[in-house]
Amino acid sequence: MTIEYIPRGVCARKMLIEIEGDTVVSLQTIGGCHGNSQGVAALVKGMKIDDVIARLDGISCNGKGTSCPAQLACALRKYKENA
Repeated sequence: MTIEYIPRGVCARKMLIEIEGDTVVSLQTIGGCHGNSQGVAALVKGMKIDDVIARLDGISCNGKGTSCPAQLACALRKYKENA
């Protein structure tokens, strides 16, 4: 299943997250820092959703109170709530 998430308060405009069961299969981020997006996507590939949330939740970018990684955690938390 692929979920589409519109992040808030960051440079990225959209995240496409492919999930199988309780595992992140892939992540594509549209907009934002290309290198950071590729790095985060490579790191979360194959990770359990709960592990991604635990590692990325609360990360701040330039004092914004959120970041693209934190927004990914938010997207996954919302996915779990609606699953």
